[in-house]
Amino acid sequence: MPADTNANGDIFGGWLLSQMDVGGGVFASKVAKSRTVTVAIEAMNFRKAVYVGDLVSVHANLVRIGRTSITVHLEAWVLRRKEMQSILVTDGNFTYVSIDDHGQPQVIQRDEPPISA
Repeated sequence: MPADTNANGDIFGGWLLSQMDVGGGVFASKVAKSRTVTVAIEAMNFRKAVYVGDLVSVHANLVRIGRTSITVHLEAWVLRRKEMQSILVTDGNFTYVSIDDHGQPQVIQRDEPPISA
């Protein structure tokens, strides 16, 4: 929307970053089966501008699961007006920590097959 633009008239990078964080947080919570909080964002690459009217999609891929944390690689893609091909505009790694009802880090329970004796 126009209210989300920077001085150049392009979508503000912080808005895009927040949308990626929302998508990554949903993904991390599904993997952890708990609430998660963002603890780090690294290796952000702002490759192309996002324009007013672009359709933005965020895609998540699991990078690693630690004891209490999950690292997710997020990509933001846009479909521009009058175009048929999506364009990668931003990507980076986001790390989330699984938390309990008191906001404390908790161990992520993994669904691993039982070990037979």
